[in-house]
This record gives sequence, structure tokens and C-alpha cells, in this order.
Amino acid sequence: MDKKEQDIAYFLSFCIEQYKNEKRMTGTEAMNFLNRYGVLEYLAEHFEILHTQSRQWILADIDEFIEIRKNEEK
Repeated sequence: MDKKEQDIAYFLSFCIEQYKNEKRMTGTEAMNFLNRYGVLEYLAEHFEILHTQSRQWILADIDEFIEIRKNEEK
């Protein structure tokens, strides 16, 4: 694993942990939920921009992304 891949992995771990705590979920619940809507792929794809943002901004962005995905399902 190169440095960038490692940085992305740490970032994803951070996001999962923060989301889990914010939503009062278990780790498994958070992973299943985030995977359902493709959030981890989104976070990894946009790592360069997202990792510079605050925790609050990232959590709000995740919520917005999920809402968009939910609306696409309808």
C-alpha cells in the first residue's frame, strides 16, 4: 500500500468512526449503511478535497450525499 492509499484508508476510517458516533450506530451498522449508498467510494474518490474539511462539514456532506442517493432510488 502506497502513502496515498494509506492516507485514504485512514481518512475512511476516520469518517466511519465519526459517522458511527454522530448517528449512535454500531460499527457494523454504520458500514452497512454507508456501503448501501456508496458513501465510502464517494469519500475515497474525492479524498483530495474532502480530507481538508472539518469533521462537521464532512458529516453534513455525507448526509447530503445519502439524501441524494435515497431520492435517486425513488
